[in-house]
Amino acid sequence: MNWFERLKAGVLTRIKREIPEAIWSKCKDCGETAYQHALERNSWICPRCGSHFPIGHEKYIRILSDPGSFTEIDAGLSTADPLKFRDHRRYSDRIREARRSSGINEAVHTGLCTIGGNPAALGVMDTRYIMGSLGGATGEKISRLIDRALADGRALVLVCQSGGARMQESTFSLMQMAKISARLRRFSNAGGLYVAVLTDPTYGGVTASFAMLGDLTLAEPGARIGFAGQAVIRQFMGIEELPAGFQIAETVLEHGFVDRVVPRNEIAATLGSLIAMLAPGGKESSLPTAAT
Repeated sequence: MNWFERLKAGVLTRIKREIPEAIWSKCKDCGETAYQHALERNSWICPRCGSHFPIGHEKYIRILSDPGSFTEIDAGLSTADPLKFRDHRRYSDRIREARRSSGINEAVHTGLCTIGGNPAALGVMDTRYIMGSLGGATGEKISRLIDRALADGRALVLVCQSGGARMQESTFSLMQMAKISARLRRFSNAGGLYVAVLTDPTYGGVTASFAMLGDLTLAEPGARIGFAGQAVIRQFMGIEELPAGFQIAETVLEHGFVDRVVPRNEIAATLGSLIAMLAPGGKESSLPTAAT
């Protein structure tokens, strides 16, 4: 029976069509299926509802830094499993799996680049590495990035994307909050510009430290931002539903915890403007007109 005869007879196929991952992506919010090349041109934002697809450090670096300008630093720095931790799995096994899935040695990728023609030190966290959690090596890489920004007179940009402190490293993880915060204070005292970019999700010890210490704090639309996660809060409060927009970037903006919510396809131009105007040695003449 050909297709027209099947249609006339009301015969429906039972073959389930799978969406090829390398070609199409489906929006988790509205269900729109979009061609991946079109998504990439739109900075991985859904063309129908504006939802921001989760992306890794590689895509953020391409979106934010000037083409060909990014040079990685401290690539070999990684955690050493100081406590030989094990729950239902060995921490060392989790580390190996995280390295395979993320393509990096630790939960943050750091390097030097230019943004809008302005020198910057850029760090991008990646939730594919144990939910972007803050471990000892993560904190050390961010601290070294701050030191390099200070030494070179660069603006500092940190893209935050994390579930919080890494419990498998206990106090080794928690001390990174204070270590990074102290480095940022020294950087600020020297007149450096630090811009924090909060993406989905930004939780826990990262929110309680460097994510909220920026001279300017930007957030992506719809990003979840808070300390404890929504499920934990519902369980603790004994309630089934939270207020609409709870911990979402737009609501966080209304309460004054971020300075601006910026769509991903505008963040590079916005950062370029801010660095040019506010960072020592910024090149204001290089600003794109649309970004002002």
